[in-house]
Amino acid sequence: MDEIFLMNNVFIIICFVLVLLMQGGFILLEAGSTRMKNAGHIAGKTIFTVGIASLVFWAVGYGFIYGEGNLFIGLSDFFYGDFTSEVDGLAGSVDFMFQLAFAAIALTIAFGGFAERAKLSAYIVFAVLFSAAVYPVVAHWIWGDGWLAGLGKQDFAGSTVVHLTGAMAALAATIVLKPRIGKYNKDGSANNLAGHNQVYTALGVLLLWVGWFGFNGGSTLGVEGAFFGYVSLTTQLAAAAGALAAMLTVMALTGKADVPTMLNGALAGLVAITASTAFVATWAAVVIGLIAGVLVYLSMLFFDKMKIDDPIFALSVHGVAGIWGTLSTGFFATPALAEMNGGQAGLLYGGGLAQLGVQFTGVAVSGIYAFVAAFIILKAMSAVLGGIRVSEEEELMGLDISEHGSYGYPENIREDEKFGA
Repeated sequence: MDEIFLMNNVFIIICFVLVLLMQGGFILLEAGSTRMKNAGHIAGKTIFTVGIASLVFWAVGYGFIYGEGNLFIGLSDFFYGDFTSEVDGLAGSVDFMFQLAFAAIALTIAFGGFAERAKLSAYIVFAVLFSAAVYPVVAHWIWGDGWLAGLGKQDFAGSTVVHLTGAMAALAATIVLKPRIGKYNKDGSANNLAGHNQVYTALGVLLLWVGWFGFNGGSTLGVEGAFFGYVSLTTQLAAAAGALAAMLTVMALTGKADVPTMLNGALAGLVAITASTAFVATWAAVVIGLIAGVLVYLSMLFFDKMKIDDPIFALSVHGVAGIWGTLSTGFFATPALAEMNGGQAGLLYGGGLAQLGVQFTGVAVSGIYAFVAAFIILKAMSAVLGGIRVSEEEELMGLDISEHGSYGYPENIREDEKFGA
C-alpha cells in the first residue's frame, strides 16, 4: 500500500480525534458560561447529542452531503459502510469519520441557543432533524459539488457550512424559546446572568483552539506538500489577533479587560479564519482576526440590546464572525492560493467583485435556509411536544435537578442557585 496514502489516513484520523475533542471544549465553555444549577445537564446533553448526530450522519447525513444526486441534495451512500472506497486520496471510512466530526460541531453550536431553558426532549428531536435536514443541505451546496460549489464558493473548513449554519439555528432557538427568566427587566434593561466558572470557560476555549488545528489543518485532507503547516499558521495568527482586538475593544469602551470578551475574541478569530485559512496571506490572517475581535464584542452588545438572550454568544462568535470570515476571502484571497484551492482572487489582489459576490451569495442563502428550516422545525416540535421550554418552576430550580434528578455539583450548589433565577 502506498506510503503517502497511509500517512494521509493516519493524519486525518488524528485530526478527527482533535475535532471530536473540541466537544470537550464546548462542554467547559458552555458550562462555565452558564449557571451552576445547569452544569451537569450541559455536560450530559452534549455527549448524547453527539451520539445522535453520529447515528443520523451514518444513516442519511453523509449521503445527503456527498452522495450522487443533484445540485441541491445527495441521494446515495445512506447507512454508510463501504470499506473499499477511496475519497480524495483517503479511505472512504476515514473521510466519513472526519466529516462526521464537523456535523457534530455544527449541532453543538446550534444548541447554544437552547441553553438553560429547553426540555431534554427538544434536544433529542432537534438533534435528529438538524443533522438530517439542515446541516447536510448547506454542506452539500458548498462541499458536496452543489450549486454554490459550482459558483466557486470559498469555505475551506466551514465558516459558513459549520459555524454560520449552527449559529442561525441557534438564533431560531433563541427566538422560539424566548429569554431566560430574569434576563431582561420591564424597562428593557438587561441583567447579567453571569456564568459560574470563568476558569472552565478559559480552559474550554483553549481546548477548542487546540482542536482547531485538526479542524482547519485536517481540511487539507493530507500531508503532501505539508500545506497543513501554512493553514495552521494563519489559524494561529487570526486567533491571537482576535483575542487581542476583543480585549482592547472592551477596555476602550468599559475600562475593564472583561474575561469572557477576551475569550470570545479568540474564538471569533478562529471562526473567521476557518473559511479563508487556505486562501490568504499571513498579514491578512492578522487583519481578519483583528476585525473579528472587534465585531464579536460589538455584536454581543447589539444582540443584548435587541433582547436576544444568547448565553453562549453563539450568534456573535459563530454567526457574525462566520459571516465576516466567509466574506474576507472576497477581499484577501491571493491569486496563487485561490488557484490552488478554488475560486478567484479577492478584491485587494485585482480580482474585482466577482469572488466577493459569490461569498455574499453563499452567506445569504445558507444563513436564510438554516434559520428558516430550524425555525420551522422548532415551531413544529413545540406544537407536537406541547412546548419545548421547561416550566418556570423547572427553570428556576435548574435543569440538572428538573431534567436529570441530580445536581452537577451536589455538595456545592447554593440555596439561591437551587430556586432563584
